[in-house]
Amino acid sequence: MPSILDREAIVAPRQFNRWLIPAAALAIHLCIGQVYAFSVFKIPMMGHFDTGEVAVGWIFSVAIAMLGLAAAFGGTWVERSGPRKSMVVAGTFWVAGFLVASLGIATGQLWLVYLGYGVVGGIGLGIGYISPVSTLMKWFPDRPGLATGLAFMGFGGGALIASPLSNSLMAFFGGGTDPANLEAGLLQTFLTLAAVYAVVISLGAIVIRVPHPDWTPAGWDPSTAAAKPLQTTANVSADSAIRTPQFWLLWIVLFCNVTAGIGILENAAPMIQDYFDWITPAAAAGFVGLLSLANMAGRFVWSATSDSWGRKNNYMMYLGVGLALYLVIALMGGANVVVFILATMVILSFYGGGFSTIPAYLKDLFGVFQVGAIHGRLLTAWSAAGIAGPLIVNSVIEAQADSGLTGASLYSLSLYIMVGLLAIGFLANLLVRPVHPKHHVPEGRDREKEYVQ
Repeated sequence: MPSILDREAIVAPRQFNRWLIPAAALAIHLCIGQVYAFSVFKIPMMGHFDTGEVAVGWIFSVAIAMLGLAAAFGGTWVERSGPRKSMVVAGTFWVAGFLVASLGIATGQLWLVYLGYGVVGGIGLGIGYISPVSTLMKWFPDRPGLATGLAFMGFGGGALIASPLSNSLMAFFGGGTDPANLEAGLLQTFLTLAAVYAVVISLGAIVIRVPHPDWTPAGWDPSTAAAKPLQTTANVSADSAIRTPQFWLLWIVLFCNVTAGIGILENAAPMIQDYFDWITPAAAAGFVGLLSLANMAGRFVWSATSDSWGRKNNYMMYLGVGLALYLVIALMGGANVVVFILATMVILSFYGGGFSTIPAYLKDLFGVFQVGAIHGRLLTAWSAAGIAGPLIVNSVIEAQADSGLTGASLYSLSLYIMVGLLAIGFLANLLVRPVHPKHHVPEGRDREKEYVQ
């Protein structure tokens, strides 16, 4: 008898409501999306461990690096094991990461926070991020961009919930909103978040299902669906996909798009204050919230439109228009605060849209066969960007400050570097062509038995 976690135990009846699947995926993405709100712990942790911003900031970088590595190495296992087992394993690692980090906070050992939130939690991030991808594609063969957009919107929106929730919890347990009070509430906050995330992820795992082999969306006939450029009816395995130029072109595309987004995210609050010296810290915090909303909205809106516009065309927009907007900020961003805010919000919407569009882009090129595993391997570009982006931006700003520059001048060079990266990504996307048939899995091969359901 199969375990209740196995793929064979979660095959849905033909009449199952497929719209429950994005909700289940949203549950885990809202939880692991907390990583984007980690900055709310920076000052309390700096005080608690009596250390600097760089030492605490590396916790986030380690988590993002582990996300990419876990997604890359665990992708094939996720495909084979199914979404429920993957979500349970991801949730276990994510919650365990908070518990280990809590031990580090309680004992004053920063290395345990690196190990817990960074390494253990990062593994949960990677497995959890890709766990619903393949399943969503199978439930929404007619609208894969819409489905992944709904789910990945949660990853961008997780910070919108986690940031105020974490601050409120630290203030509640610490007895006030002063830095010393927030620091005092760190331990209980981490333990509470662990409990909340365990419950929410468990609920998502209970709901998740894989479609019945004979199920198709009502009224949808794949044989009559209009073919779009780059879309294939064939399939490519994960091992073969990484041998294709298309995979590495998309790796470059994702790396450039993510690094450019981080170019804004990494220093959003101080950046707007340096461009406009009348902006208060509270207003700068509101600006960061607007960027989070743009990130979240872009994950849904742009991914959904890619179903009609085409994935390659969407990326031409992300990279080409993003390049132009970076130039606008570099050349005249300090002249008008409205132009600055709108330009950065659109860039962040492209950043989010790039994440949620890439699974459907992979499905178009490589088929649905092992798209989750291929997606996992591609996310190593995110890991690289998560390290390279902050390193580039912070190093340039520090060098400019050492040269005596101030205000908007601190950012000009890093903005032009991002323009160059987006140009490289634009060219890489332009070169994407259909995958050569030599990489396709033979039609006679029993794919369902050997790899996935």
